[in-house]
Amino acid sequence: MTMQGDFKLGDEAGRLSALHRYEILDTPPEEEFSDIIRLVQSIFDLPLVSINFIDTDRQWSKAAAGIPTEIPRAMSICDHTIRGRTALDLPDLTEHPTFAANPFVADGGVRCYLGVPLTSPDGYNIGALCVAGAEPREFSEAEADILRNFARLVMSQLELRQIARNDALTGALTRRAFRERLERSLNSDAEIGLVLIDIDHFKSINDRFGHPAGDVVLRCVAETLRTHSLPHECLGRIGGEEFGLLLPGRDASAVVARAEALRRQVVALEWPELNGIAVTISLGAAMRRGDETADQLMARADIALYAAKRSGRNRTVEAGTESEAPV
Repeated sequence: MTMQGDFKLGDEAGRLSALHRYEILDTPPEEEFSDIIRLVQSIFDLPLVSINFIDTDRQWSKAAAGIPTEIPRAMSICDHTIRGRTALDLPDLTEHPTFAANPFVADGGVRCYLGVPLTSPDGYNIGALCVAGAEPREFSEAEADILRNFARLVMSQLELRQIARNDALTGALTRRAFRERLERSLNSDAEIGLVLIDIDHFKSINDRFGHPAGDVVLRCVAETLRTHSLPHECLGRIGGEEFGLLLPGRDASAVVARAEALRRQVVALEWPELNGIAVTISLGAAMRRGDETADQLMARADIALYAAKRSGRNRTVEAGTESEAPV
């Protein structure tokens, strides 16, 4: 194992960031993952099979047979699998000092377990693929290899899914994927903030310096927005030079403060491709009201964005304050 691998096994913040990049948690069932579960179950002839992702305090299953969709992380055997690089082979959990008292073991439902990590291309174990049964069972190295091959297939499906959901130029979510994430967030009771962001005078940049320079601006602005956002926040490219940033769990003042901080980060960028000309952004921020729809929330943020551009650009306007002085 490399020193880098050792470091990443202990880097929980990096691991969670890698997990959240896939935008997989709390998504509906998808046939590609369900097919993997059926194939693994037919090969191992065991009742319990699941593709599990380990979040901050829970285990969530994208696809599973015989296993709850969500359990506390403290009860997860797969949480132990992600702590190493090899398969976790437990032929009889009742004889293991760490797992004998686990509720799933104590009630007789789980006796044997084989799990392998789901490892991202950058080396983080974001979850595990596992099989389990109610009787003791010795697993062979060949069986562990089979499960590892299926784990690689799971990660390949995640990568393909991410490619389809992410804008090729900027790496941000596509408009469709961002809209899906926004609608999913609105199903929760959490406060939801939405910031729409437009690169000022982008057409002039393209006209004066050419489209390759414009592409550099798009990539760098998107990277700046993403770098200075938290793992649970979500960036999407929703137009040519327009981005959306979803900020769950923040009140209005925190959303506006984050928007202003991002604006300042973009202003501070240096642009040798543009002969030193500054690039700025305008931002419109809105908070979800009651049970309003994604369309209604985006419309209010868009009105605020238009107000920011109309009043001079390079500023943030909060929805509902369009007639007042900008931030």
